[in-house]
Amino acid sequence: MPQEAENAAPPGPGEVHRRVVESYGEVLAGRLEDALALIDPDVLDHRGGTQGDHRGRAAWRRKWELMGAGSAFHDVSVTIEQNVVAGDTSVNRYTTRGTHTASGRRYAALSMDMVRVRGGRIVEHWALRDSDAIRDQLGL
Repeated sequence: MPQEAENAAPPGPGEVHRRVVESYGEVLAGRLEDALALIDPDVLDHRGGTQGDHRGRAAWRRKWELMGAGSAFHDVSVTIEQNVVAGDTSVNRYTTRGTHTASGRRYAALSMDMVRVRGGRIVEHWALRDSDAIRDQLGL
């Protein structure tokens, strides 16, 4: 391995965050390993609602496996509309688009999430998604 690669700094918060968000389609397809490499083993995932917080990469893996297992959506893509980085924290506002498999209807919904990154890995995560917009567009 070249000396420069050995001494290369880990990617910053904005780059790590972008890679994870843009991997959403791969995650839904069950290809998790590249994205999981960007998640710290002791990550704290603030899910809110009835799910509460989850800790650790294994919990993050389960979250992604459940999202992909028999997913009701296909042709999913994510476009980051805005990214703001301050210190070890990155915030993305992004649009998720996809097709509801059962109805064939398309949706587009805004989401925001924030991560804290240390050593090139996500150590803490918060997310908000406009689920009402998805339900309305799909007629659910």
